[in-house]
Amino acid sequence: MIYELAEKAQKAIENNCDAYEIYIDETKLIELDSKQDELNFAKEEIDLGLGIRVIKDNKIGFAFTSNLEKIVETANQAVENTKLNKTDENYAFSETGKVMDVKKVYDNKFNDLNLDESVEVLKTVISTATDSGCDVTGSGFSASEGRSLIINSNDVSIENKGTGFGIGLSVTIQKDGKIATAYNSQSSRFFDIDGEKLANEVCDLAKNSLETKPIETNDYDVVLDYYAATGLLQTFIGAFDGENVRRGRSILKDKIGMEIANPTLSIIDNPLLEKGMYSTKCDGEGSVSQKTDLIKEGVLNSFIYDIYTANKENVETTSNGFRGSYFSTPMISPSNLEFKFSEMKDLSEIDKGVLTTSVLGAHTANPISGDFSVEASNAFKIENGELTDPVEKAMISGNIFEIMKKVEGLNSEIKQYGSFIIPKLLVHDLRVVGQ
Repeated sequence: MIYELAEKAQKAIENNCDAYEIYIDETKLIELDSKQDELNFAKEEIDLGLGIRVIKDNKIGFAFTSNLEKIVETANQAVENTKLNKTDENYAFSETGKVMDVKKVYDNKFNDLNLDESVEVLKTVISTATDSGCDVTGSGFSASEGRSLIINSNDVSIENKGTGFGIGLSVTIQKDGKIATAYNSQSSRFFDIDGEKLANEVCDLAKNSLETKPIETNDYDVVLDYYAATGLLQTFIGAFDGENVRRGRSILKDKIGMEIANPTLSIIDNPLLEKGMYSTKCDGEGSVSQKTDLIKEGVLNSFIYDIYTANKENVETTSNGFRGSYFSTPMISPSNLEFKFSEMKDLSEIDKGVLTTSVLGAHTANPISGDFSVEASNAFKIENGELTDPVEKAMISGNIFEIMKKVEGLNSEIKQYGSFIIPKLLVHDLRVVGQ
């Protein structure tokens, strides 16, 4: 069906502009949420629509619709909208290239999954948590299938198809007047998420966080668990955005070829990763996917670009022009970010430190300077290589660009949270302020 829609849109637009791009997106979604331990939201929906971008007289226009009876009107509106924009010779659409296959991004089990079975999955998570003595404050489950097609006037025609599953749980526990909370989630391209394991882990984290002890203000070896690491890394990765670099909003501007991270660390933007949550044959502009070495052994190697920003900077796109749906235009964004360390440390090597499961306030970090001050959440002391007492409220402060120069990987499972594929991270001499 999506090819028929694309053909209809193509006929409506091809003679009315200098260049065109048609993006069609179909999403099937099952989504559930609970408030405390009661299911309070459930939906099953299909969303299908298309977005059309055109270039006419070096001006770009965009329009979208989910009303498939109005494709011709949408095409005309896209052309009309070019009049609202300024002339810019850097507008262009993707060229054809060798399309690489992506593996393990689709699970046929989605086709057999229904709302009732999804409800049972979430109920199992909730009951496992309550049986463990925790009060559920919120939980959710989602399953989706996405299919997209992008074609343009440069003979690009690429179809993508994938599935995604996710589950999240937050709990609280009270004992002797003390309260502790915890949260975690799982996501996968396949229906292999383990809700019972998640519930047990979250409850154990909450229980272990009850008997908190104060911590002295000092510089510590700090282990950033997955959520804590991804919270702070958002600011770091923002500096690789080619548009931020072009506008002088990145501290990494003019630092290509310079050492900006620990030489044991390499970071790869990899949209071709097997089973990666953001793996795709092409980006939202139809640029064929490619791996990009952002950092090679500590040295800054590349930024990420969409077509427009790449043309502005006289470089090639890195196929990082992604879009969330047919009703949005592409924006620069990473795909799967692989953090690879040539050496890893063991927890047993840390004599005196702190492990923090997550951080509160990471969004307040200065996006240009990288300075941050965050509250450690579900944090624990590390003494002689072992986790000991949970920590009372403590603040962690530093600079993300400085700590990346000495960050190390900790021997731990490699997990994907959002775009980040990481182990737990170890940062030396980070300031921890006790309260």
